[in-house]
Amino acid sequence: MEYGYVRVSDRSQNPDRQIRELRKQGIEQKNIFVDKFSGKTCVRPAFKKLLNKLKENDVLYVTSFDRLGRNYKETTDKWFEITKKKSRYRSFRFSFA
Repeated sequence: MEYGYVRVSDRSQNPDRQIRELRKQGIEQKNIFVDKFSGKTCVRPAFKKLLNKLKENDVLYVTSFDRLGRNYKETTDKWFEITKKKSRYRSFRFSFA
């Protein structure tokens, strides 16, 4: 199964650009999970729900590696959670912008 994850930093930001990029890659809308929270908080209900769905050989797509977290440690911690499930991870851009 293929999933997408979108995170914007606050509720006033629009996630549509990230969603469009994921849809262009063939990710179904029902498999795209969106959080509208600052990277400063680890409370991300959509990401938690997504992690519960991920199974071995599933693929998680994000538009940029930094969508998983705001700093290196948090981002790599999330990456390890994904790969621990033997799921795969794909980023369109590998960046900590």
